[in-house]
Amino acid sequence: MPLYTTDALILRTYQLGEADRIVVFLTRDKGKKRGVANGARRLRSRFVGGLEPLTVVRLAYYERESRDLVRLNYADPVQSPMRMRNGVSLGYVEYFAELLDECSPDADPNATLFRLGAAVVDALAAEVPVERLARYFEYWVLRLQGVYPPLLLCQRCGQKSKGGGRLDPGNGGFSCLACADKRGVLLSAEALRFLRDAAGVPPEGLSRIGLSIGAGLQLESAHQQLITSHLEKELKASKILRAMSRES
Repeated sequence: MPLYTTDALILRTYQLGEADRIVVFLTRDKGKKRGVANGARRLRSRFVGGLEPLTVVRLAYYERESRDLVRLNYADPVQSPMRMRNGVSLGYVEYFAELLDECSPDADPNATLFRLGAAVVDALAAEVPVERLARYFEYWVLRLQGVYPPLLLCQRCGQKSKGGGRLDPGNGGFSCLACADKRGVLLSAEALRFLRDAAGVPPEGLSRIGLSIGAGLQLESAHQQLITSHLEKELKASKILRAMSRES
């Protein structure tokens, strides 16, 4: 039974039996995998600190061709968002991990998606404003999925938008203010400018790009509609974040 060693992002875990866990992880080179971490729930487990959501690990696993689950040998943490003290940022960790999980087909290598996830973990550690990071992350995940409509040209008149417009996931895309009806989410010129500027920087560069609360809420609404339409369901972590926002 061959042993594979790779960099990976932990996405989620499930209890298995009295002491084990099933681990869902995204590898750099072989896509998403599921495996069993024997004894992971024991106090002195060799996996302690390595199986938290969105932790970047150096991981080794055994794999048999005829089995769906691999067997984890070790998972050494490299970078973990669990080390942060910012409670608001920690609230987004499950959301980022769930979005990656839902958008990563099993055993379908996607090094770009892995690098995006790992870069977001580094940005969290660098205390990049998490609301901007969330909008950036959603934008790039949706682009990599091929479902983010082009925002430079109006889908109706074909002209370049000089101001804001409306993004309507149910009707195919973005329309300038002159062509848009009342359907979809209004995106201001500031919201569009943030996306254009953010598209050209790594996540840690978001600290230098401004985003007002109003423009951020516009992007959040548009992205949630795109995500829900693409996945045909709402993410569980989105509901939790919404509840946290109401309580704060």
